[in-house]
This record gives sequence, C-alpha cells and structure tokens, in this order.
Amino acid sequence: MTDAMIHGGDLAAARARFGEPAANGIPGGWLDLSTGINPQPYPFLAPEPAAWQRLPQQTEVDALIDAAAQRYGVADRACIVAAPGSQAILQWLPRLILPTQVTVLGPTYGEYAPTWRAAEHGVTTVRELSGATNATVVVLANPNNPDGHRYPPEVLLQLAEGLHARGGWLVVDEAFADADPQISLARYAGTPGLILLRSLGKFYGLAGLRLGFALAPAGFAARLAAAMGPWAVGGPALAIGAQALNDAAWAAETRARLALASERLAGLLRQNGLTAIGGTALFQLARHPEAARLYEHLGRRGILVRAFDGQPDWLRFGLPAARDAGRLDAALAAFSTH
Repeated sequence: MTDAMIHGGDLAAARARFGEPAANGIPGGWLDLSTGINPQPYPFLAPEPAAWQRLPQQTEVDALIDAAAQRYGVADRACIVAAPGSQAILQWLPRLILPTQVTVLGPTYGEYAPTWRAAEHGVTTVRELSGATNATVVVLANPNNPDGHRYPPEVLLQLAEGLHARGGWLVVDEAFADADPQISLARYAGTPGLILLRSLGKFYGLAGLRLGFALAPAGFAARLAAAMGPWAVGGPALAIGAQALNDAAWAAETRARLALASERLAGLLRQNGLTAIGGTALFQLARHPEAARLYEHLGRRGILVRAFDGQPDWLRFGLPAARDAGRLDAALAAFSTH
C-alpha cells in the first residue's frame, strides 16, 4: 500500500484517509468489514443498574467462570481466568514467562510478536510448525487469522507435550473457534504446557465488551489472575458474558447462520473476480492482482476491508450484515467494470 496501513477497525484512520462516505456522495455511513466481527451480535439484556455502580462481586465472577466452563467444556474451573479482553492476556503472558526463544506461526495477528519482544524474548516468525523446533514458546491462532488455516487438535497436543518436556509452552489463540468447536482444545484445558485464549469479541460480536479468557494449568492460571489483580473484569461485562455463554440455543443457531453467510460471501467475491484463498465463518481471505487499487476503491466508497503490507495481493473481508451485502456487491462490480 502506498499509505500507512490501517489497522482493522480503525475508522478514525479510514476517515482521515478517505473522508466521510456522505461527503463523497455515498449514503449509509461506513461499512466496516476489516475486523471479522459477527455483524449480528448477541442480543443481551441490559445488566441491572447496580452492575455499573458497585465493584464487581465474587459471586458474579464465579457465575461467569461457571458459564465459561460449561460453554467451553472445561472440567476444572480453576483452569479459567477471566480478563478484560484476550489482548490483555497477550500483554501479560510474556511477563510471566522468563525471557526465552519464541516462535510465532505466521502470517497471523500482528500483535503476537511485538508483545513478546517488548518483554525481552527472542522472537522469530515461521510459516510451518516444522520451523518451530528450537523454540521454547510457540504462539499460533487456530483457526488462523487471516487465512483460516486449521491445526488438528492431536497435532497441537503433541506439540504442547514436547514443549512442556523442555519447560516451554504452546499458546493457542482460539478467537475464531466458537464457530467450529471441534477444532478447539478447550476440553483439554489444564494440559501441562498448554495455554488457550478465548474471547467474546468475534463470534458473539461484542468486541467493545472487552472480555476474554485464558485456559491454562491451574497453577499458571492462578499466577495470571494474581498479576491482573482484583476487579479485572467490570460488572457489566461479567453479567453480559454470563448471559451470552449460557445461551446454547443462540450459539447453535448462530453457527448455522454464519456458515451460510460465509459461503455467500465467498461466492460474491468469486463472482467479482477475486480468488477466495481461505477464511473462517467470520471472514474470507481473497487474492486479487490489483488488491491495492481495489482497497482504495472500496475505501472511497465507505467500505473498509483489511489489507496486508506483506501480502500486497491479499484482502480480507469480514462478513457484511445481510442488509449490506448488496452494497459490497455493487462496489466490487463497479471496480470490475473499470
């Protein structure tokens, strides 16, 4: 890209670069497809007013942890730590592990490597698990962002076992696993050498809630909880998170809906000359020989997608709401006719 890369969800930067859609004659405001967040969020009930006014209660924390244990299939609730978003956990983990050699499986979420480097770990990025043989800590996302690559659970469990044998850890970010529970290692939470991250931001569409979980051996989980200190999660997030995680019917219905919507998005991209090369139920990664120009074209029409400096022919498209799919289709069609 010719200008500074815009991080996913950064509408302020998009406005500065492209202007407001209305000023360019585009109705409807910004259509943000840059984050992979469910466009139909969980329809929570507002917490009682006291949740906003008092300090979080231990009973509320316990209710959230119980809901997470049930939803993720974790047998020992002592292995679960609630946090103000999985990003907060990513910031803390490198500071609870002595500086060592860390391997990040990429290309992937851009915050993994910087957080470990900031804590004085040596960090390398590789494309295959075979390149992680010299690491003490391996960090990956499953499914991966942005290409949707999936690692079989048995492969990751074997890797965690090997890392633990030399005093290391496997850190798996499962931010996009809610739509595909069979790929998750949550049922193995507590396995030595294994740390999992979960979040309500993507599948539940509640990124602004800032609520996530670490699933780890009980001793490490206790260290992480102590490092974050008391009241790490606010009362409203505790209440809304427990509601969402306890709603099994909504989760099942949403998995089916997202699977169909993702198939439709992949088809829409193909019809407009893009090659779908990966993805999950919440986003599609596509290739186009003029991706940089297409990114600019969409931006000027108030549609923000995700571009990648390291892969100039890639664009990632989050799911549009049903009412917005036609707008994306029209913008793509307008580009293909130029």
